[in-house]
Amino acid sequence: MRTLTLDIGNTAVKYGCFEDDALIETADCTLDELTVAIRRLTPKHAIISSVTATTSEWASLLKAELMGEVLEFRPATTPLPLQNAYATPHTLGADRLAAAVGAAWRRPNQDTLIVDAGTAIKCDLVEGGHTFRGGSIAPGLQLRFRALHTFTGRLPLVELPSNLEAPVPLTGDNTTAAIQSGVLNGAAAEVNGLIDRYREQFPELGVVLAGGDAGFFQPRLKGLIFAIPELVLIGLHRILAYNVEL
Repeated sequence: MRTLTLDIGNTAVKYGCFEDDALIETADCTLDELTVAIRRLTPKHAIISSVTATTSEWASLLKAELMGEVLEFRPATTPLPLQNAYATPHTLGADRLAAAVGAAWRRPNQDTLIVDAGTAIKCDLVEGGHTFRGGSIAPGLQLRFRALHTFTGRLPLVELPSNLEAPVPLTGDNTTAAIQSGVLNGAAAEVNGLIDRYREQFPELGVVLAGGDAGFFQPRLKGLIFAIPELVLIGLHRILAYNVEL
């Protein structure tokens, strides 16, 4: 059976089409592009998640196009296949919780730290493969570059290098290089420091890396790293499967 997952993020909207448990297609989309994709792929059920606006416009489109159920994911109320121990679930980002469900499914019965590097860098703990504990939220790479430019008088706006795997000199010999060193080397050191702290408490901890800037972090993080770029979509699919008979 084909199903559709829709992740409305801070900078883009992405869909994923699943054939049973296999992700067969994913892409960023507009409303019109999603309509075309739905008519071509013909999924039966769908789930929508958003960290920004309401999902009503997208839900209306899906309900008009699909024969099955359309689930609007709400972190505080939607039944989940794992325990949510977050103290304020009504404030919890849907993407963080969906990623936790995806990590629990891919790494059952194991302690996992999710590093989701996108608009924000989110490091979240799934304990024992069954309980979401929460974690940390910090500015992402682009936000750090923009903040230095916006809140200073003379610092230029520096972009991410096109080759995310290229080494970043520790000592920048010009202003652009110095900003790149501070932002990029600093972010990598920050995440590695968090991983070290978590491994002190959970020695068998596995690290799952996701998000648009995962390509930068993957060669720079310590230990065994599991790169799962579409972790949020995978988690949304598992939430849909938990709530709707597929």
